[in-house]
Amino acid sequence: MSEASQTESNGAVRVAAVDDVPPGETLLVSADLLGTDDDVALIRDDDGTYYALDDTCSHEEASLADGWVEGGAIECPLHASTFDLATGRPQCLPATRPVRTHAVQTRNGEVWITPDRS
Repeated sequence: MSEASQTESNGAVRVAAVDDVPPGETLLVSADLLGTDDDVALIRDDDGTYYALDDTCSHEEASLADGWVEGGAIECPLHASTFDLATGRPQCLPATRPVRTHAVQTRNGEVWITPDRS
């Protein structure tokens, strides 16, 4: 985004314009911007829905933002574990632990993430 990011009182952070992430693609959002422990993968599913997951695969140190998006899931580029975009739950081995999800909203052409700080 060309403008500086904004944070709202409820913790939502403006991270991108809706057109910054085409359907089926991802965008890496830095932990520093969000105030989280891990970078976040902002994902736009093939149907245009946005999701946000912690970027690091729960099996190995791989970036999910480098993975492939298809059918409501993202596939880790390292060992091909897939994670449900809505829940963060692994759908196949070798990953067995979920990744944290974050709330995403779109409004006025912008994408906002409210980080889960639990």
